Amino acid sequence: MRYKRMLEAGACYFFTVNLEDRSQSLLVENIELLRRVYSKVAKKHPIKTIAIVIMPDHLHAIWQLPKGDSNYAMRWRLIKSGFSRELPSTEFCNKSRIAKGERGIWQRRYWEHKIRDEEDLNNHINYIHYNPVKHNHIIKVNDWPFSSFHQYVKNSKLSQYWDCNSDSCTLYDE
Repeated sequence: MRYKRMLEAGACYFFTVNLEDRSQSLLVENIELLRRVYSKVAKKHPIKTIAIVIMPDHLHAIWQLPKGDSNYAMRWRLIKSGFSRELPSTEFCNKSRIAKGERGIWQRRYWEHKIRDEEDLNNHINYIHYNPVKHNHIIKVNDWPFSSFHQYVKNSKLSQYWDCNSDSCTLYDE
């Protein structure tokens, strides 16, 4: 059975991309490699990254695709394969992956959600920025280094004291 994805040229999408082995921390341990591969792909196949967070075992991103372009699958394939090629082959790989020439680093599938409107966009941006707190990596959003939150603070879109949970987004005291 083939999975059908929502494809709309020029649309805005939220993504979740996971490592196969969720107990690993490959993404933050190899953050410079991930950044280099991501930038290379985004330069050759433009995307506007609206928000992103890199967690040890997964990442969330919101992309705005160019007009006339709906091929986010190719971009993720290039990011995942580019990252994987640069890592030593130490992971377990089942027969199916070996037959297809795949590594066992990433889950084959990923989650995508087409952003519907401004409220949906803001909810997903908040979700991305709050994710390290949700997973108990930090107490304050500002403490996670691998997040677009810092760019939002730099551009005065959010305060460094911003915090958000499932019920509300607020400013906290220093």
